Amino acid sequence: MLTPFRDSFKIPDLRKKILITLGLLSIFRLGCYIPTPGIDGAALSQFFQRIPGTLFGIADLFTGGALSNLTIFALGIMPYISISIILELLSAVVPYFESLKREGPEGRRKLTQLTRQGTVLLCIVQSLAISFWLENPNNFDGAVMVSQPGWFFRIITVITLTTGTVFLMWLGEQITEKGIGNGISLIITIGILSRYPTASKQIGMLYRSGQLPGPTIFLMMILIGLVVAATILLVEGERRISVQYAKRVIGRKVYGGQSTYLPLKINQGGVIPLIFATSILMLPATMLRFVKIDFMRRISEWLAPGALLYTFLFAGLTIFFCYFYSAINFNPDNVADDLRKYGGFIAGVRPGKPTANFLERILTRLTLPGSLFLVAIAIFPYIIMNWLKVPYLVASLFGGIGLLIIVAVIIETMRQIEAHLLMRHYQGFMKKMKIR
Repeated sequence: MLTPFRDSFKIPDLRKKILITLGLLSIFRLGCYIPTPGIDGAALSQFFQRIPGTLFGIADLFTGGALSNLTIFALGIMPYISISIILELLSAVVPYFESLKREGPEGRRKLTQLTRQGTVLLCIVQSLAISFWLENPNNFDGAVMVSQPGWFFRIITVITLTTGTVFLMWLGEQITEKGIGNGISLIITIGILSRYPTASKQIGMLYRSGQLPGPTIFLMMILIGLVVAATILLVEGERRISVQYAKRVIGRKVYGGQSTYLPLKINQGGVIPLIFATSILMLPATMLRFVKIDFMRRISEWLAPGALLYTFLFAGLTIFFCYFYSAINFNPDNVADDLRKYGGFIAGVRPGKPTANFLERILTRLTLPGSLFLVAIAIFPYIIMNWLKVPYLVASLFGGIGLLIIVAVIIETMRQIEAHLLMRHYQGFMKKMKIR
């Protein structure tokens, strides 16, 4: 398994890409420790430790701990991701964005420009809201987070956080263009992975205190391996529909006649359904946590991650968004029309509307087990947390949004490295087959 990594540095072009990627990711991690001026980072970090299971915790997960200390990368790359998702959804319902998506390179360039402009605007709004939130000691049980509040602090915070996100956006584009893998995804993955050493340290502390005996830790390692294997199956699992193309004679040449397949993924939406479901549930829970009314506090506890009501609502919303995103991401009518245009057909199914109905029926039946599998992996950390009485940071090793992102990004990056190796006649990561 180590041979492909060693061979990767024998190819000058691939070695350069890997070193550029590692160097740019190191700059990102360095920036996660540069504080924003005028803020008590230690007090803010202690406050974040007292409010687990809120939107702040999810945002801190994606930023690699930069939000809890409010460093220059506190907003992370999430504003860019949010605008990208919004534009992708709009492209399915708004004709203007749909036409841009179909225009090819020029349309993608316009969408990229709109995404950048929307990211800057969203960063300004979010950073200004954060500055107002930090200035009020009542939000932190009387603790003072900003020594000199006022418009000077707000302007500095807006400039710092917005510039940090714009720099990360540029960093991700440079990794994608000059490095290896998808830059934006790698930045999120490195941020999530940066919390794992802390989780390992907490496991060691629990072992020394006697809360986690040796056999339990051994069982945890086995469970982690099984969950990672299940996550790989979910990310890579697909239903292949056989497609045949009729032969066409043009002049003296014969085109078509080959047989291929149409892949339908078990999980079309990736982690996006989980992000939507988590955000919808945690937004009211986060707001109610700061309300000084016992009944409201009790509702926020019912909506806390791991609670029974939260689990049922989370499962229902995740399944709904899996179907919703599948309907947006995969259009059976367009696929059936493209197959008909290029002379392709599914054996036993007539071209046109019958093909679209067949694909829609297959997709509907495929999405249900995929969404249930996604829910199981997402809530498994909370089961471990309640069973072993461990912090969520330790339980997050057993699944959740973070693990799904890590597995998907690592597989995609390994696939790109393997393509370079096979092109230079080196052995890939698998001896008997390629990473598919």
